[in-house]
Amino acid sequence: MKVINTIAALKSLLEPIKLAKQKIALVPTMGALHKGHVSLIKIAQQQADVVVCSIFVNPTQFTDPKDLEKYPRPLEHDMKMLQEAGCNVVFMPSVTEMYPKPEEWHIDLGPAEFLLEGEFRKGHYQGVTQIVKKLFDAVNPDIAFFGQKDFQQVLMIKNMVSEFNLPVQIVSCPIIREDDGLAMSSRNIHLSAEDRENALVLSKALTYVKDNFSTHSIPVLLEAAKKLINGTPGVELDYFTIANGATLLPEEDKKHHDIVALVAAKVGQTRLIDNMILN
Repeated sequence: MKVINTIAALKSLLEPIKLAKQKIALVPTMGALHKGHVSLIKIAQQQADVVVCSIFVNPTQFTDPKDLEKYPRPLEHDMKMLQEAGCNVVFMPSVTEMYPKPEEWHIDLGPAEFLLEGEFRKGHYQGVTQIVKKLFDAVNPDIAFFGQKDFQQVLMIKNMVSEFNLPVQIVSCPIIREDDGLAMSSRNIHLSAEDRENALVLSKALTYVKDNFSTHSIPVLLEAAKKLINGTPGVELDYFTIANGATLLPEEDKKHHDIVALVAAKVGQTRLIDNMILN
């Protein structure tokens, strides 16, 4: 496994691979890796010849400086996981490598940018697409893998790829859950034992909606899910929606082929998101 810190070194390593018509996959991460990230690498290995995993805690996507400060950075643990997963290249640049000078970035990501997470974390997806574009420029991947847990993020990245007409395929990979249903997240380490228990209500509410989707109306499902979450101590609901997977607008027609339930809530001091595709 090669560890690279500069764009120039990365390009000189990957260019011969590209010329040899071998397929390059990118798995962008902010570190604090867990089994969900490893699952992305495993899927990438099946679809590409070389897998590059980036670790970069991107400052431009944090709307709260405190959040950036306390973001976990367990580097030794991450390296061990990547080594064991059989990752080929780790790209670990500094902030000055990715942002050598101040820059303006604003692109049209469509109306969905301002919904859900966009409403609670204004400007977040501009920062996400800014760094993903930089990573795509550095790696020049054929295919890139993202976790479905960040459903809205995947949508925004697809919109960015389409805006710039980039020759990269975006693959969304299934959410990996703990045995009790909690979606794996780098933020879970901030949960106390009690918070961890209370956080299970998010996946329970989503599972309830999925299990009853064919028999109950959307308003009934929404009411039941919100009641379940609001009745759990220590959990503060930001939103629970049943939405069109392409627009993220509330969906009323159950016959639509792309419907997703999405939730965000603060559990103790930690904000968690989760979702489930319903049909």
